[in-house]
Amino acid sequence: MADALELDVLWDEFHRVVNMTSQELAAWLKVSDADEETEPLPEHAGSPTGQHVLAILQKRRTDLTEDDISVMYEVVESVEAETDPSLEPTAGETAAADPSAQETERRHRLMTLGHDPLRP
Repeated sequence: MADALELDVLWDEFHRVVNMTSQELAAWLKVSDADEETEPLPEHAGSPTGQHVLAILQKRRTDLTEDDISVMYEVVESVEAETDPSLEPTAGETAAADPSAQETERRHRLMTLGHDPLRP
């Protein structure tokens, strides 16, 4: 398990990148998984990672497991990689595809991890 200082840093980083509340994330996971014909049970809505992020948001730091810590590292790395401005595609790279559709897909991917890029 991570030492106390490392865990403190990870906890702060995780809560910095996960800028949605547990209620907002739970609602998003339900909406993102629903389609015209089916809607999953609330406890099964969303990706496994999204569900794990939701569970972490509902825990105290002292109750974290090794799996929780692993997911927290994964989420911090994924969100930072997706939001790094130096990795944004150039105008030539986005000309072939619809940029607004790509941005919507990117936002939805991030929201599944608990990060809404439209929030400051």
